[in-house]
Amino acid sequence: MQFGRVVGTVVASVKADGLEGVRLLIVQPLDRRREPRGTAVVAADAVVMAGPGELVHYVAAREAAEALVETFVPVDHAIVGIVDAVEEAEG
Repeated sequence: MQFGRVVGTVVASVKADGLEGVRLLIVQPLDRRREPRGTAVVAADAVVMAGPGELVHYVAAREAAEALVETFVPVDHAIVGIVDAVEEAEG
């Protein structure tokens, strides 16, 4: 599981079977300090409510393919939660 920030949306007029109605969002991966790292990825919105600017956590690979209602769809990343707060442990 990784932190990311939603930075945009993808519009696709044709999608693979099982992805109809699933929103595709552009997510910028973040490091432990929640600073941008690496290249943005396209993630399926498994929570059906993520939006631009939100801090999310997402999964990749097989976990992403199982995160949607229709499982084993062809996705590499899926948003599985919206982060409300982050509390750093002292020490």
